[in-house]
Amino acid sequence: MNLTELSVLLLKECGESRERFFSKREQDAEADFFNEVKPYADEWHLIIQEWKTEADRFIRQNRPKHIHFIQIENAADGMTQFIVQSFYKETGKKRFIQTIQAAEYTLQTLIRAIEETGEER
Repeated sequence: MNLTELSVLLLKECGESRERFFSKREQDAEADFFNEVKPYADEWHLIIQEWKTEADRFIRQNRPKHIHFIQIENAADGMTQFIVQSFYKETGKKRFIQTIQAAEYTLQTLIRAIEETGEER
């Protein structure tokens, strides 16, 4: 998968994590960590790691003006956390939403930077 595809996939997961969070709160449901949360999170953590590696390579090669590796690291850390947190109704709503919004902003900024270079990665 190229960097654009990974970014779009992660952007979609941001929305799905938000929906899952509100759904779990509404249903008052408890998630099974070992059968539901861990396998799902492990799969996404691999995707996030691949995205982070590709984004680092893109930034080093293209030196985009409005995106830096620290933003990528922060977004990756936030995504690994909120994907897991989205399964639990006890998660604090304000911080959870802010973390998703920050990741979405970084992903959208990276996608724009890729488009500006004309490089389809």
